[in-house]
This record gives sequence, structure tokens and C-alpha cells, in this order.
Amino acid sequence: MKYVLLIISTILNLYAEPITPLPLQLKTDPAKVALGKALFSDPILSHDGTISCASCHDLFQGGDDARVFAKGIHNQEGNINTPTVLNAVFNFSQFWDGRAKDLREQAAGPIENPIEMGNSFENVIRTLTKSHYKEKFDAIYPNGITKDNIIDAIVEFEKTLITPDTPFDNYLKGDKNTISQEQKEGYTLFKEKGCIACHHGKNIGGNMYNKFGLLISIKDDHLGRFNVTKNENDKQVFKVPSLRNIAKTAPYFHNGSAENLKKAVYFMAKHQVGRPISKVEVTKIIAFLESLTGKLPKSIIE
Repeated sequence: MKYVLLIISTILNLYAEPITPLPLQLKTDPAKVALGKALFSDPILSHDGTISCASCHDLFQGGDDARVFAKGIHNQEGNINTPTVLNAVFNFSQFWDGRAKDLREQAAGPIENPIEMGNSFENVIRTLTKSHYKEKFDAIYPNGITKDNIIDAIVEFEKTLITPDTPFDNYLKGDKNTISQEQKEGYTLFKEKGCIACHHGKNIGGNMYNKFGLLISIKDDHLGRFNVTKNENDKQVFKVPSLRNIAKTAPYFHNGSAENLKKAVYFMAKHQVGRPISKVEVTKIIAFLESLTGKLPKSIIE
């Protein structure tokens, strides 16, 4: 019940337009960005030198890995779907269960996770100190290579991974010809069906938690927020994902159970908002969702 009330409260407090454009960029340090970009793509951070951040977050393919569950060192498989890193800086917490309050806390997790990179920061520091990275860190940070500085550089790069120039953002800014009539109708349906209750704001999600299977319970071994709070009411409660670039991040949901947008939309209509939906309406909503795909930032393509 508290999550239903939270949704109602959220709706009542929305601005006139429930979705707002992303800022074009955030302030960053170019030297740190360049260092963070190199680290993000380098498997040197993993224990056996086989897995990088980019292994699970393909920046050219939606910022995730297109798998149900990611694979880490020694071909180990995780147990939860990889969220996109694109626009993650705008999420109010990180990971599906919200156990990290920001990107700085999140960045440390995969490196020391035994299934993902399986390393320790002590070992990472030793390895980087013996590499060409030592000179790069010394040029930027007075105290050289430390855990905090490694994370700082990666986060500085991740702050550039925003995709504001979407057809829908430009529509919101006043160019009514950047999306089709079908996409406009899809957006209207998106609001009328109640999807907007959880997917709103500049990141079109990423700013609240909600129960998976809010109206119709789902059998799910993932415990969500319960992992953090140990509150029984938080079982199967997850951070609402951003819908930006959603057309490029299949499969969907924390368990990767929806292989395409059609299945995801049907599932949401039935289990989350409890509204009947036709094939035509699903097609229009998907068309709207496709308008949320942005251009890659310069930090990726240059």
C-alpha cells in the first residue's frame, strides 16, 4: 500500500510536463575524463586481466551487455540484469536494490565483486603502479594512485555519459516535428495508462523505488531493497529504471525476463498499472519509447 500512496503522491507533485529534457552536459575535468575513459575500457582492473567495465557496459550498444545476466571472470554468470551506465549519473541511487547512493559508491562494487572482476583495490593499485598509468595519475593527483583516485577518474568519465539530444527532448523543447504522430499518440497513452507514475523526470525513471508485480504478484527469487533494509515490505522492490535509450537495452527488468519491448509493455500494463491495452496501443507506446534514444556523447566517439 505504501508504494501505491508513493505513486499517487509523486503524480500530484509532478510539474506540468512530467518529463523534462536532460542538460546538454555536466561540468567535468577533461584530464580526469580521459584517464577514467582509459580505465573504464581496460581489463587491467580485473584480477585475471579479462574483464573491463566496458565488458558489461558496451557504450555503443545502449550501455549494457545485451545479456540476461552478465558474465565476469572465469566465465562466471551473475544473477541480475546489467543496468545501463548511460545517464546513470542522474539516478537517485545505483544498482537495482539501491545499495549505492551514487556513482562513487557504485564504481567500487564490480572491481571487488568475486563474480565480476574478482579483484581487490590493493592489488589494482600495485598493478597500476607498475604500468603506464602511474605517470598519468601522478600528473593529475598529488597523491598518485589510490582507491579514491581510481574511483574519482572513472566517475568523472561516467558523468559525461549522458544522451540529451533525443527526438523527444527536442520535442519537449518546442520542435514538434522531431517525433511522429504515432510517437505523440504513444506518449499520450504512456501518460493515460499510468506508466508516467514511475517513469518521469529528466531521466524518465531512476528516481524512486517500486514493487515488481505491484498489482499481480510475481514469483521472483530476487529480493530487491530487502537486501539493504531487511524490511519485509521491501521484498521484490526495485529502483525504477530509466527509460532513456530503452530501445537499445534488451532484455528488460532486473531478471531479464522480457526479451523485447513488446513483452515488457504488455507485462507492465498487466502487472504494474492494471490497465487493459490493445496491440495498436502497444505499438504506439513502443514508437514513443524509440524516440528516447539519444546520440552518443563526444567522450565516447572521440
